Amino acid sequence: MAGRFSNSFVLVKASANVLRMDKELMAFPLMSGVATVLIAASFITLVVMTGGWEALAEDGSSSYFEYAVGFLFALVQSTVILFFNAALVGAALICLDGGDPTVSDGLAIAGKRMGAILGYAALAATVGMVLRFISERSGFIGRLISSFVGMTWSLATYLTVPVLVAKDIGPIDAVKESAALLRQT
Repeated sequence: MAGRFSNSFVLVKASANVLRMDKELMAFPLMSGVATVLIAASFITLVVMTGGWEALAEDGSSSYFEYAVGFLFALVQSTVILFFNAALVGAALICLDGGDPTVSDGLAIAGKRMGAILGYAALAATVGMVLRFISERSGFIGRLISSFVGMTWSLATYLTVPVLVAKDIGPIDAVKESAALLRQT
C-alpha cells in the first residue's frame, strides 16, 4: 500500500517535472485554460441572452433550474479540466518509463480514459452541487458542515486523476483509492 502512495505522489511530482523539462507539454494547461474560458463565456452568454441574469439578481436565491444549469456548467468544466490533467499525467507516465512524450501521446491516453474521466466529472459536479445546495439552504451550521465536507472531499480526491490514468478502474474506485492513499499518510 505504501508503494501505491509513493507511486501516485511520484506521478504528481513527475507531471510538474515533465512540464519543466518538456515545454511542448505546456500545451495541456494552455489548452485547458482556453477551453475553460470559452466554456465559461458560452454559459455566461447563454444566461445573459435568456434573461437568467436578471432572475438571479431578483431574489439572490437559486432555483432548481439554476442548480441544473450550474450542474451542467460544472460537469462540462470539470470534464475539460480533468481531461487535460489526465493527458498531462499520461505524458508524465511515459516520461517515467524513459520515453519522450508528445502532446498527442498525452491526449491519446486521456482519450482512452474518457469514460472514467466523465464519470469522475459527474461525481465531482454532483458533490459540488449538493454541497452548494446545503450551504445556500441552511444556516450557519449547515454552511460550516458543507465547508468541512467540501474540504474533506478535496483532500480525499487529490490523487484521483493519477489513479484514473495509471490504473484501469472506474471513477468511484479511483476516489476510494485516492482516499485510501491519503489515509495512509
